[in-house]
Amino acid sequence: MSVQVPATRTRVGRYELGKTIGEGSFAKVKFAKHLDSGDSFAIKIIDRHHVLRHKMVEQIKREIATMKLIKHPNVIKIFEVMASKTKIYIVLEFVDGGELFDKIARHGRLREDEARRYFQQLIDAVDYCHSRGVYHRDLKPENLLLDTYGVLKVSDFGLSTFSKKVREDGLLHTACGTPNYVAPEVLTNNGYDGTSSDIWSCGVILFVLMAGYLPFDEANVIALYRKICNADFACPSWFSSGAKNLIKCILNPSPLTRITIPEIREDEWFKKGYRPPHFEQEEEVNLDDIDAAFNDSQERLVTERKERPESMNAFELISRSQGFNLESLFEKQMDLVKRETRFTSQHPANEIMSKIEETAKPLGFNVDKRNYKMKLRGDKTGRKGHLSVATEVFEVAPSLHMVELRKIGGDTLEFHRFYKSFSSGLKDIVWQSDETARRA
Repeated sequence: MSVQVPATRTRVGRYELGKTIGEGSFAKVKFAKHLDSGDSFAIKIIDRHHVLRHKMVEQIKREIATMKLIKHPNVIKIFEVMASKTKIYIVLEFVDGGELFDKIARHGRLREDEARRYFQQLIDAVDYCHSRGVYHRDLKPENLLLDTYGVLKVSDFGLSTFSKKVREDGLLHTACGTPNYVAPEVLTNNGYDGTSSDIWSCGVILFVLMAGYLPFDEANVIALYRKICNADFACPSWFSSGAKNLIKCILNPSPLTRITIPEIREDEWFKKGYRPPHFEQEEEVNLDDIDAAFNDSQERLVTERKERPESMNAFELISRSQGFNLESLFEKQMDLVKRETRFTSQHPANEIMSKIEETAKPLGFNVDKRNYKMKLRGDKTGRKGHLSVATEVFEVAPSLHMVELRKIGGDTLEFHRFYKSFSSGLKDIVWQSDETARRA
């Protein structure tokens, strides 16, 4: 006799929402399918009350407007914006090739010609953004996605700004971005030019692609900032002379004499094998849906509706996962450390939640519980801030639950180390099949 899954489908407007594929402090990104066309999208869901409470309306509207105005083959497209009474929904292009960061983690450093191809696409995208008065300000491999064909897509304009936001001195004055990738002038309080600071970040990215590690990396923040400000780095021996010369011109600590994008385009190393981007015919951009999403107009609001789908065999669901024994809970797939993992349990949901909390707290994690979701936040500051983990318990059948854990903040390798200790405390609640039990 088969066990049936009492799952539900969530619909927003003409989209059906799927699994969470990204999560931040006040927003998450879900996979979605359009009900009419069947096309795949990514929908960024923002907590409307959080935005209003923290006076972030203008910042979020700017991010959305930025992405709608930027029509470039190497920049993530935004299609439409919707809103309910509690949430803002941004419908984005779905890119299924993963982050460029993952490609480096999986394969290590790239071949020089492959790194150059990605760098050429990055420069094309950044140059286009700058021509529209938009600076990204948080360029890093984690914000560079790849599609099925290996085409690079710049994403996450949460820290972007328009040129009209600069002060009278013509400079930006907000220190932001990821420390290892930011330009020296961003670390000071004297203001900086968004164009040259983005170029610096592109140079760090090129170095990482070709070396497999960061040019500036110190556990101590003061020591890191000192290295960045002095451009204290060395190129590996396998870099070609052309690559070394270009990187040194980009990682010039002085923004006044740092190489410009037009000069990069004329560089012989850069020009090798260069293919200009192919643009589709530009359509007129309508920004009306952005204002409508943030005002109180009832006629434009959408609702989230949960609907029950056809039943699915629970063990068919289990067979799709990559095993639930503890050895495979956090394994490396092709040498790539996963950022999420899951397991099944035959224990009641409340007991699972209690066990997770009981295991996490001695490891130095604060626990925030809401229904059958939990957020674990580490007390200590790691290499990339506090390690944060989202957990959720799903009912597969009355006597079977699936538990999903996802890293939503902090360093991936620190998540890996945390989970090794964390998993040992969960052995009593993890379900093992007869086959797994025999192997054990």
